[in-house]
Amino acid sequence: GGYGAVTAHQITTVAADRCDIGESPVWDGRTGLLYWVDITPGTMRRIDPATGTRQRWEFGEPVGALGLCRSGRLVVALKSTVILFDPRDGSRQPLAAVTHAKPAMRLNDGKVGPDGAFWVGSMDASGEANPAGVLYRVAPDGRVGTVTEGFRISNGLAWDGAGTRMYHSDSRGIWVDIYDFDPSTGAASNRRRWLELDELTGRPDGGACDVDGNYWSGGASASRLNCFSPDGKLLKWVELPNFRPTMPCFGGPDLTTLYVPSLSAGVSAEDLAKWPLCGAMVSLPSGTRGVPVTRFAD
Repeated sequence: GGYGAVTAHQITTVAADRCDIGESPVWDGRTGLLYWVDITPGTMRRIDPATGTRQRWEFGEPVGALGLCRSGRLVVALKSTVILFDPRDGSRQPLAAVTHAKPAMRLNDGKVGPDGAFWVGSMDASGEANPAGVLYRVAPDGRVGTVTEGFRISNGLAWDGAGTRMYHSDSRGIWVDIYDFDPSTGAASNRRRWLELDELTGRPDGGACDVDGNYWSGGASASRLNCFSPDGKLLKWVELPNFRPTMPCFGGPDLTTLYVPSLSAGVSAEDLAKWPLCGAMVSLPSGTRGVPVTRFAD
């Protein structure tokens, strides 16, 4: 439904296996490979959409998010540490650590910003969703800066094409904020409320920006992907067959394909039977192009 809605026959199943919390899809344009994570079992997955060739790595603890590095490595957020991981040989190098305010907390949504730093937020995973979450900036030298505090589930990080506007959501808030951003220094300022949302429109999970200045948001509670204009107007939405879509990313050779993983954690047996693609990764044509994601300056 919705203005300019994409019809279901254009949606392709990329990976049908059921993730607990499928998140952080990242397209590597150099290699034509798509990465994503399954947070709670602590796995990272990779697929070549052209051939279907798969790869998988285990981390032995929750893995919240990943980003690409200039060197060809990946910057990866684990439970309370950030590491540099080389998919070519599996080597892991510690980069940074955070001290959580509560024992059940972990790192969650993260993305490399236009400043070449890794931005990552935390959340309380105990089920209480205490507003103890923090948004961090991890510099290439491993220094960790605290940007903002007081989130239930830090989410939705994305930057516009100019790199001067940063989006950030609390998917239990339920809201999206924007900041003015300086890509040369990594300073985020003038934080303001941009969207107040509801469960029916979709809790604002992960986000991605297109070249038209629109913000695409995974509407995890509404089984859909929402597209908002720069002034916060809901332009269109796509109803998705994977039921609990999380974070969209733009990929494919020309960045015109949207890839959207999903979660199955906490979904009833009845709903899992009704939605066989719950927890799967799907793709669809976006009708536009995505903003290329920056690489970490390692």
